[in-house]
Amino acid sequence: MTEISMKAAGIDTGKIWLDVATYPVSDKQKVPNNADGWQTLADWLERQGIGRVGIEASGGYERDVIAYLHQRGFEVVLLQPRQVRAFGLYKLRRAKNDQLDAALIAECAARSDARCHAPDSRLIAFGEWLLFIEQIEADIACLKTRRERFTDRRILEEIALLQAAVREHDDLARKLDLIESIDGIGIRTALTLVILMPELGRVDREEIAALTGVAPYDDQSGKREGERHIAGGRARVRRALFNAALPASQRWNETLVELYDRLTAKGKSHKAALIACVRKLIIFANTVVKRQTPWTKSAPQQNSCA
Repeated sequence: MTEISMKAAGIDTGKIWLDVATYPVSDKQKVPNNADGWQTLADWLERQGIGRVGIEASGGYERDVIAYLHQRGFEVVLLQPRQVRAFGLYKLRRAKNDQLDAALIAECAARSDARCHAPDSRLIAFGEWLLFIEQIEADIACLKTRRERFTDRRILEEIALLQAAVREHDDLARKLDLIESIDGIGIRTALTLVILMPELGRVDREEIAALTGVAPYDDQSGKREGERHIAGGRARVRRALFNAALPASQRWNETLVELYDRLTAKGKSHKAALIACVRKLIIFANTVVKRQTPWTKSAPQQNSCA
């Protein structure tokens, strides 16, 4: 958070309604979460002289209004619920309703240095398709506990169809090939990274690890030295990377095999070593996309730099 305050608006997003408040002058508005409501909202914000709009991530209900506000030229700050809750605790705000939440989001956005890139509508559609695949995978996992044999043909067909749709776009196809060139990352994980991690290649290694939720955080106070831990991030991306990192760190990626063996030899647990391998994988993916060059087996140490 910065100390600089500016005029901003905050939106508390619901499936049906958008509750809006401004900061520092607390004007309020409520509009439907649909195309007509977005236009009414944007016109109202322009009359209020608002340039920055804060909105809290809300399970996808915020996507369309964010896209519309970007189209109308507003600067949008996408805030995670944890950020807003922490800001509310800092401001000693305990009362809670939709309008109060919108006012809190507005003040948080006014003081935030975060930014939200305009969403890629292609990735939104692919993201819904990917979620469908994940749900099928979860169903298969449940069914396998009840049946001795089960075919994965349907899930493989869906993955193939999604891959074909992604490859219809040259930029996404190039990104998919770059990520899949990394030893240990298959098409399933590569699709997840392309669709759910559009920041790849645009941020540094520390930020991409934090976005994934595998950045280590210190737990130290006075003389106490707690164990470092990970927190937050995108669970679906992290789950896909864990599924890739486990076999990659045991066989398929020489760099990760060496890292895993070195950490476990030093007494690190399997889980801690595997988290380190996941962190390396997302950094590798960030690197190849940023450099626009495929993974090279001959010099793995060169791939570890961001």
